[in-house]
Amino acid sequence: MLTKTTAIVLHNIKYGDSKMIVDMFTRAHGRMSFLVPMPKSAKSKIRKQLFQPLSLLSLEYDYRPKVQLQKLREASMRHPYSSLPFDIDKLTVGMFLAEFLYHSLYGEQANEPMFEYIADSLMWFDGAPSPVSNFHLVFMMRLTRFLGFYPNIDDYSQGCVFDLRSGDFSTSVPAHRDYLGPGESSLMSLMLRMNYPTMHLFRMSREQRNRLLDVIVSYYRLHIPSFPEMKSLEVLRNLYNV
Repeated sequence: MLTKTTAIVLHNIKYGDSKMIVDMFTRAHGRMSFLVPMPKSAKSKIRKQLFQPLSLLSLEYDYRPKVQLQKLREASMRHPYSSLPFDIDKLTVGMFLAEFLYHSLYGEQANEPMFEYIADSLMWFDGAPSPVSNFHLVFMMRLTRFLGFYPNIDDYSQGCVFDLRSGDFSTSVPAHRDYLGPGESSLMSLMLRMNYPTMHLFRMSREQRNRLLDVIVSYYRLHIPSFPEMKSLEVLRNLYNV
């Protein structure tokens, strides 16, 4: 079935001398892998440079449900970024988010609201003035709304603990070790109230921000059992000085 849709590039790897395998999250069919030729001609309809992680593309392909590697007919840039590839801070965050999405969207089926959330967030990030120190934290937690494990913040009150397994705030300590004490639970509650336009109003130290990052990654590992160690995590930890 001939399909025209939009897609977000997650990852690419060279395959042989003249092809590469590109993983994308598509609006029409969810997570998919494509076998992409790497033509040398500048007139080709498919150019290697398009498939950088987080690129927003328009695609045309012949969709075959039982085929593991789909074949592209055409690809073009849907939204050229103006700052993300050139701003070193944004590029570092983008590299982390590309790896994060590659793992967190594994096996995801078509989900148009989630696709629009990711695409809109990336375009907002690209257009926002630097620094945007809390963007990755807000993005990761709000993505859990679409993945089905967004924390329940209705029951938070001062002194509560946050149960990472259930995603709930509670006045009693759970019987396992996967929870945050009152201080870190308060920080988590603060972060869950942030959104993109207001997140710059919430001041956090680098230590607090990195602790929240570790907590969120642990939260994903608890709810997505196949979620692995992330190679880009340490680079992101060292990014912001404040």
